[in-house]
Amino acid sequence: MGDDYLDLRLETFLEQLSAAGSAPGGGSAAAVTVAAAARLVEMVASCSHRWDDAGGIVAQAATIAARAAELASTDAVAWEEALAALREAEAGTLDAKGSRLLERKLDAAAAAPLEIASLGADVAALAALACERGDATYRADAAAAAALAAGAARAAAHLVRVNLAVRGSDPRLARALASERSAAELAAGLVESGA
Repeated sequence: MGDDYLDLRLETFLEQLSAAGSAPGGGSAAAVTVAAAARLVEMVASCSHRWDDAGGIVAQAATIAARAAELASTDAVAWEEALAALREAEAGTLDAKGSRLLERKLDAAAAAPLEIASLGADVAALAALACERGDATYRADAAAAAALAAGAARAAAHLVRVNLAVRGSDPRLARALASERSAAELAAGLVESGA
């Protein structure tokens, strides 16, 4: 599975999400959500003609959107490989070498969601800035971008937690949870302010 999900029609992507037992899954959906949120921030900044630094925000948001889109496919591949290893483990056919392979596959399956959570926090921060400095007409879109990014960060952090469940003290989990908290706080602040 190496599809670029952004090249698919939305209907096709959504159908693939509902397919039984195959990618894309939650990580890919979170990545696409981060990409959409970043593009919303880009739109707000692009439409804010009195904001001198808007061009920098446009560039940052576009870069995040592109990376998040890549992670949708990366996550799908890692998830399918981890799922295959888990099925082998459930069948009881794993030896010591297979157990180490399973651990590596679960580590790999945690890597993309960890980055997705971080990008979600980054988008929420850019959305907060866009809400503060952007054109008032588009503040609600900036707040919506932050809310979407926070939801994606939360979903991604959950996937990191699941994939690292046997190692709850793993510092990657702490980073994912910090990204989740940061994005949630920023989004809540914007939504509660009535932006």
